[in-house]
Amino acid sequence: MRKYLLRKGAIYALTLWFAVTLNWILPRLMPGDPVQQMVRNVAVQNPETVHVMREFFEGIFGLDVPLWQQYLNYWAAIFRGDLGISVWLFPTPVADVIARALPWTLGLMLPAIALSWIVGNRLGALAARSKWLDNTVLPVGYVLTAMPYMWLAILLAYVLGIQAGWFPVAGGYSFALIPNWSWTFIRSVLHHWLLPFLSLFLVQLGGWAIGMRNLIIYELESDYSNYMDALGAPKKLVRGYAFRNAMLPQVTGVALQLGTVVGGALVTEMVFAYPGLGRLILSAIQSQDYFLLQGVMLFIVIGVLAANFIIDIVYVLIDPRTRTGMTGGTA
Repeated sequence: MRKYLLRKGAIYALTLWFAVTLNWILPRLMPGDPVQQMVRNVAVQNPETVHVMREFFEGIFGLDVPLWQQYLNYWAAIFRGDLGISVWLFPTPVADVIARALPWTLGLMLPAIALSWIVGNRLGALAARSKWLDNTVLPVGYVLTAMPYMWLAILLAYVLGIQAGWFPVAGGYSFALIPNWSWTFIRSVLHHWLLPFLSLFLVQLGGWAIGMRNLIIYELESDYSNYMDALGAPKKLVRGYAFRNAMLPQVTGVALQLGTVVGGALVTEMVFAYPGLGRLILSAIQSQDYFLLQGVMLFIVIGVLAANFIIDIVYVLIDPRTRTGMTGGTA
């Protein structure tokens, strides 16, 4: 187990270094100059004043040193927890901007992931033993899982928001309210939350249902299931073993799908103008704020890698065959 964790830790550390380096490089390849944009917004015409202001902002953002030193300073700042200062919301620190948007993204994404996984696996398990459900779940699941997040979000917004008028299609709460802990504000938040949640939940639901249905059918046709049937084991017991074995690949599937789900959540937030990290990315691109952009992307990269590492550990703990394989490999 220790060797497995060390090997996994080394792989994730290398992945993190590559992702952070790429995260530092890509914003600097974007067209435009954020410092020049800030100076232009001040509308100063005097060349000397413009030069002094440019030097001032370059010093604040750490752009007055060579690129190699900027890269080293970036890593040093990460270990200090300093993500820089936002150009768009100057002089607000990037960490403070992300901290305000993060609860909205987590409140949208985590329930969608958890509920779609639980409900999808249960529906898939029921479809594997019910012909009626199989004929219903399978086609619907294929349709849902083939839908892009953005397309389904736009469809829900148009049908349930614009045409039916049941739900708002923009914002995280009513613009007439000030954030507080009153029931009026909480109801408004839930009312605005439901459509973005459904667009994430439904797309993931179809994939989990199809995957579990196919896995259970495979397990029920395996040698151990046929052997238990031949011994006269109850159907419920055989299906119970099949369900537990089919759950293992689904746990791995969470790790494999996590990056896609995060990307889908960000796109969904853009469609609904939801006040989360997705909207921050769009605003950072539009305002050429690559300090905010690389801060948001860094947070997403670290979050996805940490979640994948935790899922890897959980998989080892719940599957004894993995631990046996590790022991055999070291022998």
